[in-house]
Amino acid sequence: MSTSARFLLAPSPAGLLTPAAPTPSVVDPNSEVFQGSIQSRRPPVIPSNPSDGEHPKKHRRVVSSHKEEKGEPGSPVHHSGEDVSKEAFSGSIAGSRRAGLKEDPRTTRVVFVNDSSRSTADSVAGNKVRTSKYTLLTFLPRNLFEQFQRVAYIYFLIIVALNQIPALAVFGRTASIFPLAFVLIATALKDAYEDWARHRSDMEENNRTSLVFDGVSFTPKKWKHIKVGEMVKVLANQIVAADMVLWATSEASGLAYVETMNLDGESNLKTRYAKQETATKNPEDEAVGVTLICELPNRNIYEFQAYLDLHGTHIPLGPNNIILRGCELKNTSWIIGVVVYAGKETKAMLNNSGAQSKRSRLERQMNRETMWLVIFLLVLCSVGGIGMGVWVQAHHDDLNTLPYYRKKDFEDNEDYRYYGVFGEAVVAFLSCVIVFQVMVPIALYISLELVRLWQSRFMTRDMEMFHSTSNSRFQCRALNINEDLGQVKYVFSDKTGTLTENKMEFHSASVFGYDYDNAQVTIDPVGAGEGMITHDDNAVVLGDQKWKPKVGAKVDPQLFRLLQGPADTAESKAAHEYMLVLAACNTVVPTRVQLAANGEITMKAASNDSGPGLSGFIEYQGESPDEQALVAAAASYGYVLLERNFDNILINVMGKPKRYQILGVHEFDSVRKRMSVIIRMPDGTIKLFVKGADNAVMDIVKTEDDEISQSEVHTGIVGITNQHLESYSRKGLRTLVIASRELDSKLFENWRYKYDIASTDLHNRAGLLRDTSQMVETSLTLLGATAIEDRLQDGVPETIALLREAGIKVWVLTGDKQETAISIGYSCRLLTHDMHKLIVHESTKEGALETLVSMKAKYGISAEQDEHSIQNGGSTKSGNGDSSHRYSGSYDNMNGSFSSFGDNLLADKNNSRKQLALIIDGNSLVHALHPDVEQELFEVARACKVVICCRVAPLQKAAVVNLIKSKTGELTLAIGDGANDVSMIQMADVGVGLSGQEGRQAVMASDFSMGQFRFLKRLLLVHGHWNYQRLSYMILYNFYRNAVFVLMLFWFILYTAFSPQNAVTDWSLVFYSLIYTSIPTIVVATLDKNLSSRTLFKFPALYGAGQREQSYNQRLFWITMLDTIWQSLVLFYVPYMSYRQSDVDLYGLGSIWTFGVVLLVNLHLAMDVQRWNWLAHASIWGSIVATFVVMLVLDSLAVEAFLPNLGTMKHIMGQVAFWLDLVLIIPIALLPRFCVIVMKQRFWPSDIQIAREGEIRGTLNFSRTERQPPAVELNKLPPA
Repeated sequence: MSTSARFLLAPSPAGLLTPAAPTPSVVDPNSEVFQGSIQSRRPPVIPSNPSDGEHPKKHRRVVSSHKEEKGEPGSPVHHSGEDVSKEAFSGSIAGSRRAGLKEDPRTTRVVFVNDSSRSTADSVAGNKVRTSKYTLLTFLPRNLFEQFQRVAYIYFLIIVALNQIPALAVFGRTASIFPLAFVLIATALKDAYEDWARHRSDMEENNRTSLVFDGVSFTPKKWKHIKVGEMVKVLANQIVAADMVLWATSEASGLAYVETMNLDGESNLKTRYAKQETATKNPEDEAVGVTLICELPNRNIYEFQAYLDLHGTHIPLGPNNIILRGCELKNTSWIIGVVVYAGKETKAMLNNSGAQSKRSRLERQMNRETMWLVIFLLVLCSVGGIGMGVWVQAHHDDLNTLPYYRKKDFEDNEDYRYYGVFGEAVVAFLSCVIVFQVMVPIALYISLELVRLWQSRFMTRDMEMFHSTSNSRFQCRALNINEDLGQVKYVFSDKTGTLTENKMEFHSASVFGYDYDNAQVTIDPVGAGEGMITHDDNAVVLGDQKWKPKVGAKVDPQLFRLLQGPADTAESKAAHEYMLVLAACNTVVPTRVQLAANGEITMKAASNDSGPGLSGFIEYQGESPDEQALVAAAASYGYVLLERNFDNILINVMGKPKRYQILGVHEFDSVRKRMSVIIRMPDGTIKLFVKGADNAVMDIVKTEDDEISQSEVHTGIVGITNQHLESYSRKGLRTLVIASRELDSKLFENWRYKYDIASTDLHNRAGLLRDTSQMVETSLTLLGATAIEDRLQDGVPETIALLREAGIKVWVLTGDKQETAISIGYSCRLLTHDMHKLIVHESTKEGALETLVSMKAKYGISAEQDEHSIQNGGSTKSGNGDSSHRYSGSYDNMNGSFSSFGDNLLADKNNSRKQLALIIDGNSLVHALHPDVEQELFEVARACKVVICCRVAPLQKAAVVNLIKSKTGELTLAIGDGANDVSMIQMADVGVGLSGQEGRQAVMASDFSMGQFRFLKRLLLVHGHWNYQRLSYMILYNFYRNAVFVLMLFWFILYTAFSPQNAVTDWSLVFYSLIYTSIPTIVVATLDKNLSSRTLFKFPALYGAGQREQSYNQRLFWITMLDTIWQSLVLFYVPYMSYRQSDVDLYGLGSIWTFGVVLLVNLHLAMDVQRWNWLAHASIWGSIVATFVVMLVLDSLAVEAFLPNLGTMKHIMGQVAFWLDLVLIIPIALLPRFCVIVMKQRFWPSDIQIAREGEIRGTLNFSRTERQPPAVELNKLPPA
């Protein structure tokens, strides 16, 4: 993953992305991929670098500018701002004037400093915030509206409404309301509790106080009363109340350190600057009357465009000059800022939206089966309605004489409600709908949420997914897709920081055509004397101060001695300038850390007024590990960066401090893919230093066609350096190219004029600065290249091997060079030397199409084939629901070691006759993702065992994921650790973020987060398998449980003239799903497991059961429905045949049926429990006992609503037939199911059944090295 493109997406604390400027053409803008589903589902993307290893992530910019007086450079006046996606701000000429500038109030905001009344005149928001969802007035209507987004709730609402109609009220109106009311109230209480926590947080936030300038002094003021334009003073370790432009700080340099953990989750300190023109202006000492013009509020936390109108002089402001609400001041005594955005207009609040919602595949399939149940329900009700109509027609002449159906009440001589044959049929149909409403299980929705909640708890507390190094536990950020973890088919992974550690170490240097790759820890240089430094003690002495870089780097002895010697050769001169570029061309800020006598560590910005007699360490503060590694390497070779101010930097060059004036900085952006800084050297010459991606810098170095003379030496250096770059890439190293150029005064003045104009523009600043950079970034002199090592994380090769054995395809999407990506592929065992590598590197759509078509023809790839069919010589894979690893024998044929089973499950490893690997770069993807070519790309990629996409941009990552999702319908998982992975993470069905070195943008946008890539194997193979198996069974069981109850009621209406007469009490109808049978379902679905984690790791191919939907599919659904019909017939007819000649009334029969169905479904569940525990016993047997007790209590209530049932339970329990019926119902109803299970497991066992049998018998051989990571003690886990 690219550190250079780390900020291409800016997620909010809730996981959303910030809006951004138009995206460069990394995907064909005319393609359906760009315009279609991705565009509709993907939030806007800030332009980013398509390269992953080309350039360190850019952040704070420290730039100076000049007064423009008579064409001579003047005093430094400003620094730059921070913007990774755009070079929103670099230095400018402080005295530049924009005569006649007119700001459009529709696109800009005018803030009158220290005059809040004028600043807030145009309906500017106050600083009071509200993150809660509801208020007292809106809670009820809004909460109900949100809950009724579920179609099932609308269905039950219709049922309740129908039951309130007297003609259709087949059971108590109050009882009909209870189920829906219970669900709505329970959900509303949960939502209210969650929202009350937000209300309390809001009240605490709004009532905090900050020091606000009242015209005389700074006095405390509540946050909610702070207004735009006011000046706020923030003290150390306090949180910033609003978005404010930095005016002054306690540091003479205007530097301030802030922590943005509350905003973007990043814990590393960031630097912000006050402009030099304002840093000395204290509002308590002198009146402040200036105007600040800025852009309108927006959600981009990494961009800010504004300028300060200081008496007609426009001073540009950028992201480095603004501190956002929620940031915490660190290592700085105080700051003063001007509020520009307050309350709901702050960037933090604009980003405070809910995370995008995802629905699991299992839930979507459940909705499909729910529709079948509704159709089934309508069929049953139609039978009841039509039957009633036919019966009424057949007995039309006898309706007044039938004892149980009369049209007239002869006692009162009044007519009963009679609607005719058709009307009676309609009434019967609607009444049946009410009686049979439980066919759709409303309790299932609550059960799902509860089980998912416990599953998330188990995953969060899993000791084997706790990363002790970073003290981070697994986090479940989306509760509704836990089961999708058990069905993943494709894993799309970033490389840098995901497969690798993203802890950069300087490895090799290519300087002037020489490869210095023999890095060592310590060196004893020859002839070290005065003015020399040694690697072992490269401390810098400044007067009576002594400072030493805290982190060093290994150095090459030959290069080290070359730098120690005199700069009298072309090679040594190039080496010195090479190191100078590493130390100067960056945005790293050195801080001086010292340990006080009391043991307290203090940190402050490095400056020339640090005080006498101080000593300690220099620590480099930077958001990019790449830049920190390069600066540390330069320091190890003798170029120690000591200070960075607005307009200059101080570098200790081989023991001699030298100050360099910064004239301008062109930040890294995704179009240029390089960074440049213009420096005035101590001798007065002006030089341009450049570093960037190889393809971005090599294209602008001197060539033989340049007007500037080109030496043969330089030509040779270019060729040799290219060879070194290729060699570094093959070793998996990250590369950058270093170059420089001396600028003449005329070119510099032309550049400076345009640079000033561009840096104060509020509307197209990035584009103008990019155009300005092209004036000087040309005809460069190549100095060399750098190689940085980023090592693989622990357990990555083993994890990838297990995932592949599980049938999961692992794709790597990276911005690194092709050679680097291939090298990492071999290192992590993604690629093997016996694979056929299909490399696509085309620059046109026609070329990409031709290459892909030729590959298909050469390897016999067709649209129906995937990697398995290619390996098996063209055969297609088995149909849905069939295991691809089927054990061919019975249980008796299993040997003691159970090895034949393992050989079958791991057969894929040995069946690799023609494994293919596709490697394609970003330029080729631009054309391959075109609608005319994408089908060919899909067919080739699907036939390959491995796919590596290199040089890809974030938008392309999302496009690749979307291609597989849309074409295959398989579940996809994307995993990454940086902002440039956010689009891919949100596009995938399951998004996993790693909390690594690149901040927490990926974590905040993900569904699940964890500390290391290796935890993915346990997340999928163990928890994913368990989650899917448990929820699949729970859904099918809920369908069965309610359907058997409804069918039992349906058989009864066949003997009641098709009327909706009910033998079961109204309250039993309500309690059946909510009380009698719900608890066992939840307990079993939460705790039961078919296989141990040990077995699942031993045989990863068992994961394929979820991919093939073996536990939940339409075939299983209809088999369950057939079994339900049989059980309901037994349940109804056994008591009916026993009592049809007796004096037991229908309520007595209803009592038998009620208790019988509860006993039946609980024993059905007990048959399927695979691992008993005390909770399973307590819930199942306790549910049966509880039902019995509740029925006795209801039977004893002498109130009007229960009078028809009074004493019926006690009466029928006294008869032997009652108990005999219960004894007969259970074996007769469950016998077919039991026989089918026995036959299937005996003669046609699935992989899971075989493995489970092996566990029970103890015949599984675990002699091989266990594949589980070491456990972490529970008491060492951080609090949740």
